Amino acid sequence: MKILWSAATAVIVSSCAFLAGCGNSIGPDVAATVNGRPVLYAEVDRTYKSQFPGKGEGESEDQVQLRRLEVLRSLIDNEIMLQRAEKAGLVATDADVEARLNELKTPYTKEEFDKQLQQWGLTLAELKARIRKDESVKKLFNKDITSKINISDADVAAFYNANRGSFNVPEPQVHMAQIVVTPHADPNVRNLKNDKAKTEEEAARKIKAIEARVRQGEDFAMLAQNYSEDPQTTPNGGDLGFMPESNLDKTSPELRKLVLSLAPGQLSPIIHTPEGYRLLKMISKEPAGQRDLSDPRAQQSIRETLLERKDQLLKTAYYEIARNEAKVVDAMARNVFAGASSPKK
Repeated sequence: MKILWSAATAVIVSSCAFLAGCGNSIGPDVAATVNGRPVLYAEVDRTYKSQFPGKGEGESEDQVQLRRLEVLRSLIDNEIMLQRAEKAGLVATDADVEARLNELKTPYTKEEFDKQLQQWGLTLAELKARIRKDESVKKLFNKDITSKINISDADVAAFYNANRGSFNVPEPQVHMAQIVVTPHADPNVRNLKNDKAKTEEEAARKIKAIEARVRQGEDFAMLAQNYSEDPQTTPNGGDLGFMPESNLDKTSPELRKLVLSLAPGQLSPIIHTPEGYRLLKMISKEPAGQRDLSDPRAQQSIRETLLERKDQLLKTAYYEIARNEAKVVDAMARNVFAGASSPKK
């Protein structure tokens, strides 16, 4: 009888580890579990601090809790993808981590980079751990998504024929993407997180948090879809398409100079405009002239556009599939809901 009782007890204890109803199965330092692996409150706190340094004036506790839940959701997603990368044997090597770290250090002196780490609220070891996760997930995406996308010659030709006029380039062009944050919640904005700043201070804090995440290696297009507040470009990952350099004449001389100074792949500093704040990413630059379908530059541009569109679509679907297949217990969300819904004494 003792043996039978012990076996039954083991089953009950094991089951409780996966059921949200068994609240005591998760320790007080654990914000969530992903397939049994913990995501700690300490990690939520570090990530939150790096994205939202300091509490804004007039910011309510509900707003703080909402942002913390969003941070945790991102950490849960990252953990789901990391576990998939581990299972596939795609964990980033030390060499991968050092290469990415050196890229991050390139724009800074040692003193400036140390200050940047302080602003992010990270130690060098914590940054390396994040880089390893990010690079591992990139390897996973490349294996399961990007490497399987096939852009055929017929696809390229069809795109060219449907957009023939856009390949007649009378002057140099720039291809950019943007993330926009405004101090006013626009009902026409439909970002994936339904995240909109409502005040000047909220907007400033939000754009700084997004900039930190981009510079730490997160995907610009995904952040634009999740958080940007421009109704036209947000659904496309912030893609502004190609624009002639003469369009920049309508902006300030400082902004024109800044845009033209960006190299392909480079991120701008935060730009404060009357409408709010924005980050720009230079995707490519094109010289003037007619582009035939046989022009390698035209073909490359088309393939990059089609690849980016398909890649973004499949990544979004991949995230949803992975979330559905993972066993996630979000203790922090449960505690927030229980605290908010309990009767006030």
